[in-house]
Amino acid sequence: MAPLLRIEGLTKIYRMGDSIVRALDGVDMTIEHGEFVAITGASGSGKSTMMHLLGCLDRPSAGKIYLDGRDISRLSDRQLAGIRNAEIGFVFQTFNLINRTSAAENVAVPLFYARRTATRGPALSALERVGLANRARHNPNELSGGERQRVAIARAIVNDPSLVLADEPT
Repeated sequence: MAPLLRIEGLTKIYRMGDSIVRALDGVDMTIEHGEFVAITGASGSGKSTMMHLLGCLDRPSAGKIYLDGRDISRLSDRQLAGIRNAEIGFVFQTFNLINRTSAAENVAVPLFYARRTATRGPALSALERVGLANRARHNPNELSGGERQRVAIARAIVNDPSLVLADEPT
């Protein structure tokens, strides 16, 4: 079985006026299925850049990213969107919940984008997995910070992704 994630020579360069910023410079890494990995470092060390590349939100300047043995580093925008929706769950630092919708509706968003018609059952199941089934009808402003974070986690896992990326999870 191929590793969940394999990165070879991953490089990301940003041009800022006349300056060149090497956010990542030839990173190699392998992550196996079921493995938990924390990427740590000082501010400006490339952690967010790495997360954006691994999450198919940006493209590398050079190098390759393999997800379950498939090279995803040069796929089209449409193909990357499909991978993001089906295979990658995101927990953003600010949670990015929709304020005017319930916890269950927030969790169902990835299902909607996956064009699934039955969304309530999987959304409630994901909320149950994070201990929030009883708060499914509450809007984000009616939830504590920790509850909002758990709604974001439920949203990240509702499609049963093979990879979950969390920005500042602690």
